[in-house]
Amino acid sequence: MILFPAIDLKDGNCVRLYKGEMDSATVFNDDPGDQARQFEKAGCQWLHIVDLNGAFAGRPVNGDAVTSILDSVNVPVQLGGGIRDLDTIQSWIEKGISRIILGTIALRDPALVITAAKKFPGKIAVGIDARNGMVAVEGWAETSDMSAVELGKKFEDAGVTSIIYTDIDRDGTMQGLNVESTINLANALTIPVIASGGVASLDDLKILKSAAEAATGSIEGAISGRALYDGSLDIREAIAFLKGDQ
Repeated sequence: MILFPAIDLKDGNCVRLYKGEMDSATVFNDDPGDQARQFEKAGCQWLHIVDLNGAFAGRPVNGDAVTSILDSVNVPVQLGGGIRDLDTIQSWIEKGISRIILGTIALRDPALVITAAKKFPGKIAVGIDARNGMVAVEGWAETSDMSAVELGKKFEDAGVTSIIYTDIDRDGTMQGLNVESTINLANALTIPVIASGGVASLDDLKILKSAAEAATGSIEGAISGRALYDGSLDIREAIAFLKGDQ
């Protein structure tokens, strides 16, 4: 399993939100490239980047910050937030993004996701953000009437590399992952799932890993943000644990 350190970008800064509320942003670093280098130096295998302004605007906003991250590290980067068309996907891939995360457009236009997965094999993931099990879009501002499992099933056998599943009510709260919902989604799909939202300590990763070993579905890893910035989760210890080195 992989630990994906999260860098959420708002107005060019690295921030963390509380339950997805933009006005609750806490700035942890005003230099995204520096933050990315810190994570790489600590041994991370991937970086998880979200353009928060872009998610609300429906187009990339923090492009300069993303570019600074790409220029600063050698590890692969996955990016989401405001990516709604094939041209934008292609542009980011050409700039060096290894995996594009499609969220709102996955609900609005699943056919575009399927097309993108075929055009850019191995490069497309789907972000499913849920509130009480129902998919939320437009920067989490709108909650749909579609369940996370129902949306995930639309992309079976489409070439999507993974599903990034976030429980919005846990995100930034340090209350632990919603392991039950994450495992239920993984068990319902053949696509690997990445868990997100609420990681507070190594114990949360231990619970996830134990549950994943008993699951029929696949858990690729977990995303952590605030816990890494606050220091309640030691990044080196977490990476070693998920890799099975301890």
